[in-house]
Amino acid sequence: MTDDSPALRAIADPVPAVPDVRAPEIADGMVHLALAPGAQHDATVELIRRQLAARIESPERVYSDPLLEAPLLGLLRRPDLAVLPAPAARPLLVVEVVSPPHSPETDYHAKVRDYAAMGIPLYLLVDPRLGTGIVHSEPDHAGRRNFAFGDAITVGPWTLDTGVLRTYSG
Repeated sequence: MTDDSPALRAIADPVPAVPDVRAPEIADGMVHLALAPGAQHDATVELIRRQLAARIESPERVYSDPLLEAPLLGLLRRPDLAVLPAPAARPLLVVEVVSPPHSPETDYHAKVRDYAAMGIPLYLLVDPRLGTGIVHSEPDHAGRRNFAFGDAITVGPWTLDTGVLRTYSG
């Protein structure tokens, strides 16, 4: 564990469920709290979840807001979605949808770094503000494929139709 991980977890764990606030995450030696993303964000996440769930073979499953922890790295992340081969296993894919009230810098930079460090091979970043996204792949998420809403994209073994996704303005 990093020197500050137990102390940060002791701060994050008792944070009560507060309406309109997401559960805490730990990164960069800090506990992070964020506003809940809103209905348009949640609708986008659900459209992606449904497509993944329809294409995934058992025993893999799609989990919403899973708690992903890497104590040795001092990380606690809660992606919008994750595909896991078993509940406590390392994810095969994480999905983040940029939300309007937040700074996208975390999704575009810090989470790319953190998910790669956690050994997660695929990171799908969807940005409804712009109608675009990025498929990050190994090694270390250096593989990047940009896409625009309307494209059919390949994420690992799965093909997704981004034509069903809508921008926040549309």
